[in-house]
Amino acid sequence: MTASEYHPSGAPWRNFYGRFKGKTLRRTQIDLLESDLDALSPGPVGWDENPERKPLDPAAIFGAGSGVRPLWLEIGFGAGEHMVHQAGANPDVGIIGCEPFINGVAMALGKIRRAGVDNIRIHPGDARNMMDVLPEASVARAFLLYPDPWPKARHHRRRFVTPEHLAPLARVLAPGARFRVATDIPDYVRQTLEEVPPAGFTLSEADDRGTPWDDWISTRYESKALREGRSPHYLTFIRQ
Repeated sequence: MTASEYHPSGAPWRNFYGRFKGKTLRRTQIDLLESDLDALSPGPVGWDENPERKPLDPAAIFGAGSGVRPLWLEIGFGAGEHMVHQAGANPDVGIIGCEPFINGVAMALGKIRRAGVDNIRIHPGDARNMMDVLPEASVARAFLLYPDPWPKARHHRRRFVTPEHLAPLARVLAPGARFRVATDIPDYVRQTLEEVPPAGFTLSEADDRGTPWDDWISTRYESKALREGRSPHYLTFIRQ
């Protein structure tokens, strides 16, 4: 795979709002992408390689002999801090991370290599493409952590917590699966509380929305929010 091939290609039109690439990648980052990314692929996700959208086999995602692990899904893993932390703390869980921003993918690959974890697979693209090919009710936990807030009112329909994204997420989550959302934007909290339950979820009342989960690790996005005086919120939903 070459650097020019890291962007999704060959798919029917699907609105995507956000960046695929930022600053010029350093040589070390390009080397990580070229040497490590293919080996961490969960399987044929793209429309060009899987045009019939055949479901992936969860037993095969992490290699022969690995067994069927509980699958977790992180939607937009940023630079990978949380994903790598969870992989190290839960070696019997398989984590699939989706992130279209290739600079973040490169940073996550460096963290994966340094941590020496082998239970992460990376999809460098739109999480909806991954949810297209995961089997129904195959995911035990999903994370949406500090997603793009799209603060302007006319852009609120671009947020992940809309039916366009929540319906495929609900399909792949098993009954009783947990969906965690962290954000420092009060209006994102409002929209999350309004739109997630009708998609097939129940809000967990066991959590203090202002207190991180017990296994939480702060990310650079949260650190920025705290520096700028914004209060994080932590929401947990249970798939009905």
